[in-house]
Amino acid sequence: MADEVKIDSHTFHNRLSSFTSAWKADRRSNDTLFAGVGSILVLMGKNEDTGAYQKSNAMHYWLLGYEFPATLMIFTPDALWIVTTVKKAKHLEGLKGGKTPIEILVRGKDPEQNAKHFERCLDLIKTSGKKVGILPKDTTSGPFIEEWKKAYGDISKDVEEVDITPALSIAALAVKDETELRNMRDSARASTGIMTEFFVEEMSEILDEEKKVTHKQLTDKIDRKLDEPKFFQNLKSKLTSDFDTQQLDWIYGPVVQSGGNYDLKLTAQSDENNLHAGTIIAGLGLRYKSYTSMVARTYLVDPNDAQESNYKLLLSVHEAIIKEAREGAAIKDLYNKAISVIKSSKRPEMEKHFVKSAGGGIGLETRDPVLAINAKNTRVLKDGMTLYVSSGFTDIENPKPQDKKSKTYSLGITDTIRIRRDQDPAVFTNGAASDTGSVCFFFKDEEEEPQPKKQTKKDPKVGAVAASNITKTKLRAERTTQADEGAEARRREHQKELAHKKQQEGLATYSEAVGDENGVTQKKFKKFESYKRDNQFPSKVKDLAIVVDEKASTIVLPIMGRPVPFHIQTIKNASKTDEGDFAYLRINFLSPGQGVGRKDDQPFEDPTAHFVRSLTFRSRDVERMDLIAEQITNLRKNAVRREQEKKELEDVVEQDKLVEVRNRKPNRLDNIFVRPAMDGKRISGEVEIHQNGLRYIDHRGSKIDILFSNVKHLFFQPCTHELIVIIHVHLKNPIMIGKKKAKDVQFYREATDMQFDETGNRKRKHRYGDEEEFEQEQEERRRRALLDKQFKRFAEEIQTGARDEGWGVDIPFRELGFNGVPNRSNVFMQPTADCLVQLTEPPFTVLTLDEIEVAHLERVQFGLKNFDMVFVFKDFHRPPVHINTIPVESLEPVKEWLDSINIAYSEGPLNLNWGTIMKTITADPHQFFKDGGWSFLAAESDDEDEDDEEEESAFEMSESELAVSEESSEDESDFDDDASADEGSASDEVSAGEDWDELEKKAKKKDREGGLEDEDSGKKRKR
Repeated sequence: MADEVKIDSHTFHNRLSSFTSAWKADRRSNDTLFAGVGSILVLMGKNEDTGAYQKSNAMHYWLLGYEFPATLMIFTPDALWIVTTVKKAKHLEGLKGGKTPIEILVRGKDPEQNAKHFERCLDLIKTSGKKVGILPKDTTSGPFIEEWKKAYGDISKDVEEVDITPALSIAALAVKDETELRNMRDSARASTGIMTEFFVEEMSEILDEEKKVTHKQLTDKIDRKLDEPKFFQNLKSKLTSDFDTQQLDWIYGPVVQSGGNYDLKLTAQSDENNLHAGTIIAGLGLRYKSYTSMVARTYLVDPNDAQESNYKLLLSVHEAIIKEAREGAAIKDLYNKAISVIKSSKRPEMEKHFVKSAGGGIGLETRDPVLAINAKNTRVLKDGMTLYVSSGFTDIENPKPQDKKSKTYSLGITDTIRIRRDQDPAVFTNGAASDTGSVCFFFKDEEEEPQPKKQTKKDPKVGAVAASNITKTKLRAERTTQADEGAEARRREHQKELAHKKQQEGLATYSEAVGDENGVTQKKFKKFESYKRDNQFPSKVKDLAIVVDEKASTIVLPIMGRPVPFHIQTIKNASKTDEGDFAYLRINFLSPGQGVGRKDDQPFEDPTAHFVRSLTFRSRDVERMDLIAEQITNLRKNAVRREQEKKELEDVVEQDKLVEVRNRKPNRLDNIFVRPAMDGKRISGEVEIHQNGLRYIDHRGSKIDILFSNVKHLFFQPCTHELIVIIHVHLKNPIMIGKKKAKDVQFYREATDMQFDETGNRKRKHRYGDEEEFEQEQEERRRRALLDKQFKRFAEEIQTGARDEGWGVDIPFRELGFNGVPNRSNVFMQPTADCLVQLTEPPFTVLTLDEIEVAHLERVQFGLKNFDMVFVFKDFHRPPVHINTIPVESLEPVKEWLDSINIAYSEGPLNLNWGTIMKTITADPHQFFKDGGWSFLAAESDDEDEDDEEEESAFEMSESELAVSEESSEDESDFDDDASADEGSASDEVSAGEDWDELEKKAKKKDREGGLEDEDSGKKRKR
């Protein structure tokens, strides 16, 4: 990599000289731009790529053509001082000897020498003047930055800091030379080529054929065009002969918006809604050799007169802004010109819909706010400056909407331009036409009046999280112990709808009697070939002895004077017995009808044929027979083990090659541990985001690559109430980590920093007691919040890098969590928007909610403190997942959560044999749904309720019990009578109550029905 770094010395000195000349000229003209600073600090820490360049990044690219992390530049009107590392200093040595003197201070491993370099820099700042220019909005970090801040803090009170951002923009970055303009022109041609020669054609085809394509899917197609060099070679807008597609990258979008949801900001993203045949806004921006361009167009499908009129007005406003952009014009005049055009038009009311900012500077930076086009910016345009002009009307009401999604719409046009002297600006993106004839599409021969549709009420229960699920407290004394009858009734009604829907879906899916015989997938007959030719037999077979050929996995047996090979897969087992002087070796073969377990289900080509079940050999050589039996047993074990390994690794996929990022360091998160650990050792490393996936590298150099295309879910779990902060990746197909396969890969960091001195260390002698503990608690909370913020931002950057895969960052809802046992230990299960997860303790649990068919709650009965939950998947061959021992306090929240995400559930008092149930279903799914489907689960619950009602009815009709009740009521005090009289309606509840004896009888009856024995009564009978 070091040999590839070539800094253009001529360009460097020309640009540095022009910058210092502008600085000196400003000093002679009352310091209007540089504000009288004597020195300027440009500080670069470790590389933290955020997609957009900061001023410090831009200055490095402008002067050097590269980023030099951990580097300090101090500009003065007469010199440039650079503090950097040894490797970077080698590339900078060739810049010495130019018009502007350059002093390079090389940092090494000696802390004292490094401190002396910073002292020389501080002396330079103090001698240059009291004012020092800084970049306050730039964010950078790293050990180098911390050392500089510590040294700079000693003189920070003696100097006045000035925001030098405007000066760097105007004097250095804004005016482009010919090389920079050529790169921007190529970038613009590539942008317009994608817009006109791909997007417009793709959009027209989708609308013409009425395809259902989401905005996200369409932008993904656009995004992939960047990896097709032939596409750019065949563009009508010819690119330069040396155009390198490897140096193209996205800086904005691509973004496609339609259907009433519009955002004209640069932060807009495509959503998951389908492309709507109405107002379509498409925008994109490319960076080529670090220089950017942007283009956006609005396409109108079957527009009415008002929409066409508003677009023509926007086009005239946009053209007026561009025409006004000349050398010497104030930027605010461009915006005011747009407002005046709107006011003087036939639709002056459109002024309130016009955007507040109509563009800004562009080049190395995606958007330079110093050149923002608004009503207040007094900056003056110069020849060579480049702007992006973004005109737009937002939230316009459509007087004659074609459909429900056309009631409101927005319009936007974006172009990249170059300011020229004494002539109109050059529009780099004019290759994408914006006139009404090019952007209006008509697919209907005549206007059709939209037919009124019945309005369907939105189900408030639909959604990943129901508001009623979130409890305000976890104290039992502060919340109701009984379920809300209204909520229960609503759930029952909704569950009936879901059950009916599941039944109809099942009948529709399995419309014919298809399934697996006996409930299992039919295995195919396998043929095993030991030898292809006779000469491959082992040489020992000539002796007509038993030969175990481990290489061919074959046993050669002498039968009727001939060696006969048997593959180890045809042998069931071998045993050896001794009788007198002889040893008997019995070899049992696999044959139909003898298997009773699931392991003995070997299929046969012709089960009606004659089979040899066993062969027995006799020999006086007892030791040899022992050896042969042991060899056959070991060979069989090895064959079974290989089959199991092969079956276990069937779903493991070999991922494509990871494409590393180009021309910059990847975004990374360091000091990270991974689970499962590589080679079983817990070693820290760092996670990097590349073009098509993630790469984890530990300190030994071992790597784990995860492609975005293989990611099914991405989770971020904060360290609130936890000891670790987590980024968890759940894969579509397992990958191999070391020698084990893994479907879940987790990156985490401990929230408690072990290096942090919890005794206070040097502060110990100054502070004692509660004050110190309070400070430690504050520090702990601060570090946890910082960790959460850092990991969440990194997870969002992963989502941005994989924007074409259709998944995002999912965060668990701790408020909806509940304890349970999905494997062996009791853990805290937490729902997310798309899943139910447990990410804290391995083995991890990730259940995708969309894959769940139904849920069944087991052991739900009076007196039990826990219940179990079983999830049955839509893929009936997938075994159900059990979450056991859930506290009964979580029963109502779990029901409400299941109901809110539209999962049909049922409940019953007993545990069911799900293996048998699923075997019955897979045998004939059509017959299963024809017989009522999952209604048998609800029927079990209903039968339990009916039994309760019958017992309660028998109790009320008992005359003896009524007599006892009357006698007891006569003994009641007057106070009780008054109380019952005052309660009114509450007396009904008292009369319907049951005493303890009756409850005990009912409990015994339930035990008898469940097949349980009364231990106490059993002991009495024994006595």
